[in-house]
Amino acid sequence: MRVRAAISAAVLLPILTASPALAVANGSDVPAGQFGFAAKLSMTGIPLPNGSTYSSFCSAALVAPQWIVTTGHCFHDANKNRVSGPVPYPTTVSLGLVDETKEKGVQRKVTQVLQAGPNDVALAKLDSPVSEVKPLTVNHLVPGVGQQVTLAGWGSRTAQNPVPSKQLQQGTMKISSVGSTTVAIHGVSPSASTSACTYDTGAPYFTDGKLISIENNGPDCPHTGAETTSRIDVIAEWIDEHAK
Repeated sequence: MRVRAAISAAVLLPILTASPALAVANGSDVPAGQFGFAAKLSMTGIPLPNGSTYSSFCSAALVAPQWIVTTGHCFHDANKNRVSGPVPYPTTVSLGLVDETKEKGVQRKVTQVLQAGPNDVALAKLDSPVSEVKPLTVNHLVPGVGQQVTLAGWGSRTAQNPVPSKQLQQGTMKISSVGSTTVAIHGVSPSASTSACTYDTGAPYFTDGKLISIENNGPDCPHTGAETTSRIDVIAEWIDEHAK
């Protein structure tokens, strides 16, 4: 099992250089103009215990003009402990596009991080509001087993020598079980092995414009097993309170 976060890159790839790749293993291209709320986080200067640093990536979703939601462990100290407060290392956000080779999209910097208590989720504040992209609505209802959702992420297509995506990918997924703070999700389409991958950490699972959960971790991709995702409904009021 691989934690799909920036922290995994410390061992596998100390310094990343972007190159063309697809995202969401066995997914499909997101059409132009769709899912502009799906954000890509690029992070540099992430600390290691020996004093050195590395660079990595996460995915996220815009939930308010100046706030994104992502996985909490995307922001951590040298000992991999989640951190709140001023952003711990330079983090830029790209959104409002599906193909980095053809579109500029909207660029912002993260200035502040707030960690949720119940599950591995963080709110990240942007340096200025985004007016060009409609945010996802935060879901307040308990997800249901069998409910279908869409995954959109900027992660790698494979766990072998992973690289971040330049093309936003999507997949249809289904909730297979509901825990107290998480939901297990399996691939449906284009394939039963459609799955999140490295650097999809924090990617949104959504339906009808509502954010249901975000990617946390799962087996090496592609696979037909369950992804562990963090429920948004259990922290919906907390998000609404802070993301204004």
